[in-house]
Amino acid sequence: MIQKIILSVFFYFFCSHFVMAEDSHREFTDYLLSLQQSAIAAGVNQRTAERYIAKIKIFKKANLDPHLGQSISLEDFIPQAVPEITVSTARAIFQQHELQIDQLSRKYQVQSRFLMALWGMNSRFGERPGRFPGLSVLASLAYKGDKEAFYVNEFIAALKLIDQKSISEDVLRSSSSGAMGQMQMMPSQLLQYAIDADNDGSIDVWNSMNDAFASMANMLHQQGWQYDATWGRQVKTTMMLDPNLLGLQSHHTFPQWQAYGIRRFNGNDLPQRNDIAVSLIAPDGPKGRFYLIYNNFRLLDQFNDSLHDTLAITYLSEKIKQ
Repeated sequence: MIQKIILSVFFYFFCSHFVMAEDSHREFTDYLLSLQQSAIAAGVNQRTAERYIAKIKIFKKANLDPHLGQSISLEDFIPQAVPEITVSTARAIFQQHELQIDQLSRKYQVQSRFLMALWGMNSRFGERPGRFPGLSVLASLAYKGDKEAFYVNEFIAALKLIDQKSISEDVLRSSSSGAMGQMQMMPSQLLQYAIDADNDGSIDVWNSMNDAFASMANMLHQQGWQYDATWGRQVKTTMMLDPNLLGLQSHHTFPQWQAYGIRRFNGNDLPQRNDIAVSLIAPDGPKGRFYLIYNNFRLLDQFNDSLHDTLAITYLSEKIKQ
C-alpha cells in the first residue's frame, strides 16, 4: 500500500513538472514568434529573422544584474576589483601596444589610459570577449520580462549586425548579460559605432584588438567625450550636505561646490572654473568616499551596473597614467 502511495506521489510530481516544462517551452516558442515579428517590423530581413530565430533556445544562465545585492564598500571593493596584478598587467600591455593604442587615441580623441582601463575591466584585456550564444542570451533576457523593451531592442540590433554588418552567428558571442566583444559593448552600440579598424573587410570586436578599441573610442567620441578633461576627483566635505545635492543628475559649478563646503581631498580649494557641469556622488553614503565627477565619468558609467564598477575603471586609468 505504501509503495503504491509513493509511486502515485512520484508520478504526480513528475507529470506536473513535465507539464510545466512543456508549458514553459511553448510560451518561449510563442515569445520568439513575437520577437520575429518585431524584428521584421524594425527592418530585419525576413529570411534572416526566420533563419536565426528558429535556432534559438532558452538560455537559463542569462543574467540581468551580476552585481545584484552588492553591498561591499569602495574601501574593500576597489582593491578586490583592481588588484596590483591587474595594474601591472595593464602597464605592461600598454607598453607593448603603446604606438598602436596612441594612434587610435589621437584619431578618436579619447585618452589611451581610459581605453586600456575599459579593456582591462570589461574583458580582462581581451580574455573574456563573450562565450555564450548572443541571440539566445538576449532573447532569454527579453523573455524574463525585466527591462524587456531594452533587451528586445538589443536582440533586434544583434540580428541587424548579422543582416547589415555581415557578422556571423557563430562570432556573435556575448556575456550572460548580452554584452559583446573585448570592450563588452551592447549590440545597439556595435550597430551604430563599430569600426573595421584593421581594414580586413570585417568588423570583429571579439578577436581584433584594433576593431575593439576603435569601436569603443568612436562611440565615446561621438557621444561627447572631452579629450582635454579627465573623469573627476575624490574630494572631502567640510560641512553637512543636503542629500538632494548628491547624484549624477545634480549639476553645479566648482565655485558652487566650494560654497557647499566641498574641497579637494588634500583640503585645498577647488578650481575656480564655471565651464564644467560637475556632480557629487557618495556611493557608500555620507560616511564613505565623496567624488566630484565630470562628463567623461557619465559616459563611462553607461557600461556598468554600479558606480563602484565605474570607479574601478577610473582607478585603473589613474594607475596606468602613473
